[in-house]
Amino acid sequence: MNPLAEQLNSDIQSENPYVYEILSDFGKRIFFPTAGILAQAGDAKKNAHLYNATIGIATEGGKAMGLASITEQVNLDQHSYLPYAPSPGVPALRQKWQELQLQKNPQMKEVSTSLPVVTNALTHGISLTASLVMNSGDKVLLSDHFWGNYNLYFGATLGAQIGFFSLFDEDGEFNHASFKESLIRETADVDKLTVILNFPNNPTGYSLLSKDVEGIVNSLKEVADSGKNICVICDDAYFGLFFEEEVLKESLFGYVAGAHQRILAVKVDGATKEDYVWGLRCGFLTFASKGAGEKTYKALEQKVGGAIRATVSNISNLTQQMVLNSLSSDDYAVQKQEKFDIMCGRYNKVKEVLEDAKFAEYFKPYPYNSGYFMTMKLLKGDAEAFRKHLIATQGIGVIAIGASNIRVAFSCIDEDQIVDLFEKVYEAACSFEA
Repeated sequence: MNPLAEQLNSDIQSENPYVYEILSDFGKRIFFPTAGILAQAGDAKKNAHLYNATIGIATEGGKAMGLASITEQVNLDQHSYLPYAPSPGVPALRQKWQELQLQKNPQMKEVSTSLPVVTNALTHGISLTASLVMNSGDKVLLSDHFWGNYNLYFGATLGAQIGFFSLFDEDGEFNHASFKESLIRETADVDKLTVILNFPNNPTGYSLLSKDVEGIVNSLKEVADSGKNICVICDDAYFGLFFEEEVLKESLFGYVAGAHQRILAVKVDGATKEDYVWGLRCGFLTFASKGAGEKTYKALEQKVGGAIRATVSNISNLTQQMVLNSLSSDDYAVQKQEKFDIMCGRYNKVKEVLEDAKFAEYFKPYPYNSGYFMTMKLLKGDAEAFRKHLIATQGIGVIAIGASNIRVAFSCIDEDQIVDLFEKVYEAACSFEA
């Protein structure tokens, strides 16, 4: 093992040996190359007063060289975005995102956390986390309503064993009994488990209620008390889009972060959905665990940075500069509120439309209170067959999930179109031969 990796591992073990145990074989091997080319380039940047012949970019007059056909499209100083960004991300952006995390998540102020590392949005953040904590064949626990890409990465790519808990109980609330039973079941023959908690949930658009936090944390702590290590990944892709008063308005991450020494909490979030910049691909990874401190967090940040360096080198500097400028804008909060109000209006219109009892003959909506989506159970026939029927007869596209679920993204439907959308979905159901 590389001596740099050994030192990072030693730093983690000195503060919380359980975090080290949670790491995968790759997670233990990976390191950030603080020696070699990067170290020499850093030394030259600080001390080479005449010429710096270390950096692998082209310059003119001391600034990054660029084609006018590129630079004329961007209203920024080209030297701010054409050079490479640091592998862990632009420092000012990392600091700014942490500052906003603490504003939006008061519970995070009660625990120590790492500095967020910039990722190529949330898919990248989830795959990075999984590579750091899971070997092929390890177990991961998901809710039975889950984003399909989890299966593509954890199942097909990583070769993990995927287990499920029921998201909803018979009353349409978070199923605490199933969650606890599944934690116990999945850890019965192993020492480590990865758990993904995705709220607001894709595909259902459901977020936890404030009253649910204690039960979830207690279930995790009980399993950790039995000697099992747990990595809890909080997938907060749609964070902030909470439309009902009783919904938990902050991430579960802050509550899990200091719950137990055997629990490593990972917050995967980003500007992608929160700030409506999907194609810019800007996400963040933040770590926390009870008993962990600066050594552990610096080591984890360097391991993530090393994983990024080894695969994609760094995240788009242009993206990071644009997002940083947006977050620092004087009217950022006002702009966010304007978009939230639009999304909330669409959500409320969907609720209003589905109060019509006629829909109950064909559809049963799963609980929803947040995010971009809502999902309905099709009560008659096959979901994929209905999806094809709907697009053929009404020109409307929805997502079929499994045998009987239909996901509707109200995020991309104007409020004044929502009544017509669901009326046509109802008409299609009336003519659908199950």
